[in-house]
Amino acid sequence: MPPVTKPDLIERLLRVLYSTALYLLAPITVYHLIWRGFRQPTYLQRWSERYAIYSDPPHARTLWVHAVSVGEVNAAVPLVQALRRGRPDLRLLVTTITPTGSERVRALWKDEVEHVYLPYDLPGAVGRFLAHYRPMAALIMETELWPNLLFGCRDHGVPSYILNARLSARSLRGYQVLAPLVGRALRTVRAVAAQSHADARRFVRLGAREEQTLETGNLKYDVSVPDNLAAFADEFRGHAPGRRVWIAASTHEDEEPAVVAIHRRLRGLFPDLLLVWAPRHPERFRNVVATARSTGWQVSTRSRARWPQPGDTVFVVDTLGELMNFYACADVAFVGGSLQAIGGHNLLEPAATGTAIVTGPHLHNFVEIAHRLEHAGALQIGADEHAVEHALAALLADDAERARRVEAGRVLVETGRGALARTMALLEPVLGGRG
Repeated sequence: MPPVTKPDLIERLLRVLYSTALYLLAPITVYHLIWRGFRQPTYLQRWSERYAIYSDPPHARTLWVHAVSVGEVNAAVPLVQALRRGRPDLRLLVTTITPTGSERVRALWKDEVEHVYLPYDLPGAVGRFLAHYRPMAALIMETELWPNLLFGCRDHGVPSYILNARLSARSLRGYQVLAPLVGRALRTVRAVAAQSHADARRFVRLGAREEQTLETGNLKYDVSVPDNLAAFADEFRGHAPGRRVWIAASTHEDEEPAVVAIHRRLRGLFPDLLLVWAPRHPERFRNVVATARSTGWQVSTRSRARWPQPGDTVFVVDTLGELMNFYACADVAFVGGSLQAIGGHNLLEPAATGTAIVTGPHLHNFVEIAHRLEHAGALQIGADEHAVEHALAALLADDAERARRVEAGRVLVETGRGALARTMALLEPVLGGRG
């Protein structure tokens, strides 16, 4: 365990400059919430939590997990489930920043864990949050490096951990402006549990100590498939008997025209082909339905029809928390965020459910996972829209090749497991036995 750093003059000066800038920019946060609220009305709700203003009395001590949005919440599932099994006596708090992350927490655990939005990184808000929830430990997922939050944990005696930590080369460059401050904040945490050796080295370059930076592996490999996966897929297939199916998953706005174009051309090869389309963000659900219908296709949605209808060309998944189930219904998956420079999305979920995988070239958020999947023969990466289309067509036409890639993905997921056990061992000093 590294020594807890104490504030010095340079830290105080850097924090004053940083916090002053944040307070000056605070009015912009209101405009940001309003602007986002026009696209996603849930951003207009629960503003008090974002400034750590609470109406209920202070809580008993909690174990706090922070996961910024849906992807991080999904990555945290194995950890939260293990914490609930190992320490059922503890009150669990899971914070997010986005409403979709909040909805995912509720869908997964309902009222069995508490949820609030993480406040903005203002010293006053951070102090109020920590005083209200009195966390016994802060378990921060992936790449949430807020200086005042990390310093606040130290100042309130809250041991903090960066778990499943990842830091892309692009993110490292982005942090360079604040590197003197972020590096000092990193040195206050108990451990940085990195997904890979490359991630660990980048955290050290940003300022983490060598001795506090560990390579524990990626918790996403410890993903659990839903218990009813096979039954769900069977029911889906009962509503689309004998049809080839591909899924466009976690797509973003600029990828939508490509999905339409690819599906139109693929249907020239496979006239009965059904597209299951799962946009990344709820605010895109209606637009995607409208876009698909504007082409003249018959479209049904999960929220209204529940299952594909006879004659459907496109079935839109306009619900949250069901993506893994729908991966299992598809012959081939295109994972979005990869035809535009988003950086990709979780590639291990389709691998775990037994779906062949195709992506675009922009995978900087999942470099190590993508490399391993591609090297194992479980992933095809298309350089552009047309290469993605070619890969999808080839897999839809070749049952044997598709089965080979599916098996390669399943094997890789199984052999990659173990990060959860290493993470739980790391947390043992703060978890201890039951209280």
